[in-house]
Amino acid sequence: MHSAIKRTLEVVERRNHSEPVFLQAVHEVLETLGPVVEEHPEIADLNLLERLCEPERQIIFRVVWKDDAGNVQVNRGFRTEFNSVLGPYKGGLRFHPTVNMGVIKFLGFEQIFKNSLTGLNIGGGKGGADFDPKGKSDDEVMRFCQAFMSELFRHIGHRRDVPAGDIGVGAREIGYLFGQYKKLTNSYELGVITGKGVSWGGSQGRTEATGFGAVYFAEEIMQAAGDSLEGKSCVISGSGNVALYALRKLNDLGATVVACSDSSGAIFDPKGIDFSALRLIKEVERERIEKYCEIHPSASFRPKAKVWDIPCDAAFPCATQNELEVDDARKLVQNGCKLVCEGANMPCTPEAIKVFHQAKIPFGPGKAANAGGVAVSALEMQQNAGLEHWPFDRVDEELRRIMRGIHTSCLHYADKYQASGNYVAGANIGGFLRVAEAMMCHGLI
Repeated sequence: MHSAIKRTLEVVERRNHSEPVFLQAVHEVLETLGPVVEEHPEIADLNLLERLCEPERQIIFRVVWKDDAGNVQVNRGFRTEFNSVLGPYKGGLRFHPTVNMGVIKFLGFEQIFKNSLTGLNIGGGKGGADFDPKGKSDDEVMRFCQAFMSELFRHIGHRRDVPAGDIGVGAREIGYLFGQYKKLTNSYELGVITGKGVSWGGSQGRTEATGFGAVYFAEEIMQAAGDSLEGKSCVISGSGNVALYALRKLNDLGATVVACSDSSGAIFDPKGIDFSALRLIKEVERERIEKYCEIHPSASFRPKAKVWDIPCDAAFPCATQNELEVDDARKLVQNGCKLVCEGANMPCTPEAIKVFHQAKIPFGPGKAANAGGVAVSALEMQQNAGLEHWPFDRVDEELRRIMRGIHTSCLHYADKYQASGNYVAGANIGGFLRVAEAMMCHGLI
């Protein structure tokens, strides 16, 4: 390991010793950068690695709101404005009880490289709260969002920091957040948040973007290997936005998704999961995935099970970080899986990724494969700035172009730095070099 990387890791570990997922993300990136640091000594001379690992700004705030019973509730809100060297901070808001500053920093750090890979002018940031929207009424979610934005509004802006949605933050939450921002600022600033409703400034294709983009990236991987997704059997973890629209696009490309999951367990349908039925259950009715079996008797429900035990040609982890562990990876390899492509942020543990690499299974890392969401968010910002509204086909065409470009970039940098076929190394190096060059141009800031 290069001495500059080793020293930076020691500093980062000492400063952030209580934030394991953030440290995991930092190790995953920095450990692939050795050849780049050797080739460019100015990276070490200017201490770029340590500077990159320290957020420009970290914001923690109290969120006080009332539930339907009139009880006063207290949550904690976060925003990490990690790196603005390529443009305004850009990254989603996550509402989930597991959210803490370490999780937000991990997501913000990943966002730097993901946003860089798109080629668009957006920096890296992330935010959220330890609030759980599950089981809450619409009024409770509205009151929480209004209280959350009453603090966040002073830190964001279309040229400063542009949030979006993530786990627990969908179109409903984005609407409440924007409404409160508009009230507080007396300004209809469309570009301040993305993921808006299509009828009031949102972009066609934003709902589908992350799931579609992951599948487009997977199709590029398969084509590079002389194959395609057509006729392949697939499993997807999760059944939220990313998983749902990955399922839809896989069906469009002729693949068959035989399993999906949620926190209660997994469903298996050898005939293929019905997208429309699953979308109704998860997006409209907000029910558990087990209900799918009432609509499709060919399906079976496996309580507390993962999807990785089910034989497949391609696996798409689309739920949450570190969900696919080393034993799951071994089971996928044993069952003949030919491709793993991340739809979530860092869903595979480092040990699982090693198993895939050792088995020579192509592996698409999240910072490359799930960049479609933020890419279309940036396209939404572009439409807002020009007072335009693009049709779905144009947005989808732009998304495919961006994902194709990310794939090409990953392969190029992997080949250039003696890691041929390693999409993890290619994504990390490609994302890093663009950010590093801009940091050097901007001076010591």
